[in-house]
Amino acid sequence: MSVKIKAVSKTLPNYCRDTAEIMPFLEVWLQGQEDRFIRKVRKIFENAMVDRRYSIMSPEEVFSDLSFEERNDIYIREGVKLGANCLKNAIHKAEWQNGDIDFLITVSCTGIMIPSMDAYLINMLGLRQDIVRLPVTEMGCVAGVSGMIYAKNFLKANPGKRAAVVSVESPTATFQISDYSMANIVSAAIFGDGAACVLLSSHPDDEGPEIVDEQMYHFYDAEGLMGFKPTNTGLKMVLDIAVPDAIESHFPAILHPFLKRSGLDISDMDYLIFHPGGKKIIQLVESLFTELGKDIEETKEVLRLYGNMSSATVLYVLERIMDQKPATGSHGLMLSFGPGFTAQRLLLRW
Repeated sequence: MSVKIKAVSKTLPNYCRDTAEIMPFLEVWLQGQEDRFIRKVRKIFENAMVDRRYSIMSPEEVFSDLSFEERNDIYIREGVKLGANCLKNAIHKAEWQNGDIDFLITVSCTGIMIPSMDAYLINMLGLRQDIVRLPVTEMGCVAGVSGMIYAKNFLKANPGKRAAVVSVESPTATFQISDYSMANIVSAAIFGDGAACVLLSSHPDDEGPEIVDEQMYHFYDAEGLMGFKPTNTGLKMVLDIAVPDAIESHFPAILHPFLKRSGLDISDMDYLIFHPGGKKIIQLVESLFTELGKDIEETKEVLRLYGNMSSATVLYVLERIMDQKPATGSHGLMLSFGPGFTAQRLLLRW
């Protein structure tokens, strides 16, 4: 049973600032710190390969002492709006009706809400009462691909059905005003907020790139590389400097056996749809792909325009590729890394 990607849509929050516009807020936050430290932090922001960041919160709110509860309330209120708008736009783009969705997956890791976002979307868009819903949390940046994998397996087992994966993330809501650690600073420098939706189908009338194969890859004994630590003040970023080295050491095992399963290798890939984790990871993966004769220009451009929006980001890259209308027979490789530590992959064919 063929499972295809019908449409991808994105929605951005109302607040937007270029890096230069963020610097005055950064200066106020860093008051009282050593000059050398301030210069270092400034350079991290200026050299993060991110020109612009969107947010569900104003800069004044981000750089304030709002409580965990207050930040999480904003995450819920604004996140639900973003998710609803994004799903609505994707359904319109696909020329479907709201009642066509059989399986709804919502993805987020940057806040806490029970009931989960999918319950709100069912009511706001009047989705079917018998829709199957699955919230995917606590998977971080990799969850956009994870949600697509779950949707693909559901659709493969249920011919003639349609699924939506909705990712809504607000890393700015997790900023820790009293935390001057490198993890918090790097997180603030590279992350932004955003939402994305991808529609998938096993219905014979729907066209789009086919998901040929999917696979997860889990690093052993690497739980501490990346994630969030729940604290009294919110979700505190965990980001180990060893992440790029871990990716590099596993890269051949992640890439080549997966493609070989379909009788392909990297030279057969026309499009690389890679999650832009940050400057160091971008530079590492770019060097590895360059050695294989490929580039990740669309990934770099998404990072520049929006920052790392956790699970939603790779779907922004996918939308840019889809909008190029690849030729029939073209292949694409989707690849994301996230907490666990894990890498997850999808092989696409147009």
